[in-house]
Amino acid sequence: MKPGESASAAGSRTDAGEWTGRLADALARHRVPGAALGILRDGVVSATAAGVLSTATGVAATPDSLFQIGSLTKVWTATLVMQLVDEGLVGLDTPVSEQLPGFRVADREVTRTVTPRHLLSHTSGIDGDVFTDTGRGDDCLERYVALLAEVEQNHPLGATWSYCNSGYVLAGRLVEHVTGTTWDRALRERLVEPLGLGGTVTLAEEAILHRTAVGHVGEPDEEPRPTATWGPPRSAGPAGLICGAVADVLAFAQLHLAGGVAPDGTRVVSAAAAEAMTGEEARLPDRYSLGDSWGLGWIRFGWGDDRLVGHDGNTLGQAAFLRVLPSRGLAVSLLSNGGHATDLFQDVVREVFEEVAGATMQAPVRPSGSQIAVDSSQYVGRYERTGVATEVFEGDGGLSLRSTITGELAELVPEPVHEYVLEPVEPDVFALRPPGVETWSAVTFYALADGARYVHYGARANPLVG
Repeated sequence: MKPGESASAAGSRTDAGEWTGRLADALARHRVPGAALGILRDGVVSATAAGVLSTATGVAATPDSLFQIGSLTKVWTATLVMQLVDEGLVGLDTPVSEQLPGFRVADREVTRTVTPRHLLSHTSGIDGDVFTDTGRGDDCLERYVALLAEVEQNHPLGATWSYCNSGYVLAGRLVEHVTGTTWDRALRERLVEPLGLGGTVTLAEEAILHRTAVGHVGEPDEEPRPTATWGPPRSAGPAGLICGAVADVLAFAQLHLAGGVAPDGTRVVSAAAAEAMTGEEARLPDRYSLGDSWGLGWIRFGWGDDRLVGHDGNTLGQAAFLRVLPSRGLAVSLLSNGGHATDLFQDVVREVFEEVAGATMQAPVRPSGSQIAVDSSQYVGRYERTGVATEVFEGDGGLSLRSTITGELAELVPEPVHEYVLEPVEPDVFALRPPGVETWSAVTFYALADGARYVHYGARANPLVG
């Protein structure tokens, strides 16, 4: 066995040794300091790693290293909620206000009617990027949810889809209320321990006991540098605070591939609940950036005739990816700590699926390359949601977009303002790309049934305000 490899799965295409060199080469191409790659095939995990956990220390990344998996955490939180649905302790379609005393948001009707199903499918419309730090105590989620009383709607309940961290913190608080313990402890007792995961933690003081990656930040055309901030506050836990080894991420994926049964035969979640999580709950306004639709926790992807589920995660300088192809018993996870992580994913994970399963990943969005008549007047304006102000305007290079991060998050990023030229893709769809990055990102303009105009990018719906 070579350094940086774990035991291999049967078959050279899923053998970690087949990917170590290619992973290392890809890290160099995409300015990613370190990464771990895992392949699960028919219940057997193969893992490898390359690069370093921190450019400041030079400690090598290994397959058992812990990375922040960010919003992959949401699928774990959704699984906790579905366990409680199985047990009759949570009603998926019962208003949250009837299950969590004292809950309210600024909109009275949403307070009265929003359900856990809305939260898990990101259709609540509650403004989603509230990252208020409510302390390190075990009451941090309770205090966070109390602050939602002042949070406005990003869009009407159920009217469209917009990524909502706040909704998942609320779901985590519901778990706490029903179980009588913290979200962290519920996660450990209900998922981590039954699955026998030795490399999954939620708190910084737990992570430091392991070989753990540090996030790296910087502008896209700069060499990434270690972040001065470890990660999001504890109050963001249910939305994105798990740190894990790549094999643990795949063990969680195997739970779902096995219909909710742990390796020792323990029923962790019902087969009906596991299946329900993969069903379509909402179509996405932007069909390029993630999948084409969303389930209960899972993103749903259509790659030709192949139907996958998965999730991505981003924290301060770390990025994680998971794709699961149930029809082939295959799951692939990539964990990384900075640089052009999406380019790395497109490079490496695309090859894994092609060589292991003959599956072709959906191509990312690209400019059309041909002349498309654009009436800029229908897009120009100021769009705003909690945490981000977006201006679309006529610039020297054509239609342009300026994004300004605001609020608590602005203090955590190296540069809060970015400006991009929008390249036409098709009617109402444009592409942008930061300097030095290979993968384009989609920007979609659309209107709700009531005529309200939005621009959708970065997985968020941004309403026109002026």
